[in-house]
Amino acid sequence: MISVQSFFDLDDFPDPGLFQATSPVWQPLNDLKTYMENYSYPKYEQSFFKDGVPLKEHIIIHKGQMLCSDDCEIEFGNTTKKGLQVKQAGTLLEGASVIMAGAVILGKQLAIGKGVLIETGAMVKSPAILGDYTEVRQGAYLRGYCLAGKRCVLGHTTEIKHSIFLNDAKAGHFAYVGDSIVGNDANLGAGTKFANLKFLPGNIRVFYEGKWLDTGRRKLGAVLGDGCQTGCNSVTSPGTFMAKAAILMPNTTAKGGLHQEKTIIR
Repeated sequence: MISVQSFFDLDDFPDPGLFQATSPVWQPLNDLKTYMENYSYPKYEQSFFKDGVPLKEHIIIHKGQMLCSDDCEIEFGNTTKKGLQVKQAGTLLEGASVIMAGAVILGKQLAIGKGVLIETGAMVKSPAILGDYTEVRQGAYLRGYCLAGKRCVLGHTTEIKHSIFLNDAKAGHFAYVGDSIVGNDANLGAGTKFANLKFLPGNIRVFYEGKWLDTGRRKLGAVLGDGCQTGCNSVTSPGTFMAKAAILMPNTTAKGGLHQEKTIIR
């Protein structure tokens, strides 16, 4: 079986309950909606933002409370390296997160960890869970059911829907990530696209050990194991499984199916 434990190290992932070690590696996507709909979300003060209306000023989130930024000093350092710093009257608000003016939030099912930055022009549709020190860059479009672990980058003009980012996963620029899982320390080159729907009807299947396995999913993008990389302007076909440390070269389309550890796809 192409199992979760063969693709990912979950020792430090903040939402390990979504993954079962011996389950098929695509199983977390089957369970994602139920997991996120039953998640215990913090009750942020809704007066700070209205659905679909760009924020008029920066919002600070500290210890579960939303604060106005009028009397705060913000240093926009490297978010994933804990460089986002907020001071109020000279006092450091350790672990404070920032939603910048111009960002758009839709829905109330939103969980934001410590030191998170959501930049101007990003649109976040709930439900969304953003782990500690994650950065949502300008123009990012989170279409719902997006779960990111620690120190992730959800990048500039990157569209993400019904997907999971494990710790330190990064899609920095111009990517499409739909119905996919991006493993620990995996990195997507600029312009990476994960195709998630076949032209022909029927569930996506994968050939493994002499037989076809039915994923049970009509839509399934890519599953990248820990340490995988994709080059700029690369594309994965629906149902692409890249095991740990596999590499997809730039301007290359990966065929659907299993690509073994440390494979270089040309």
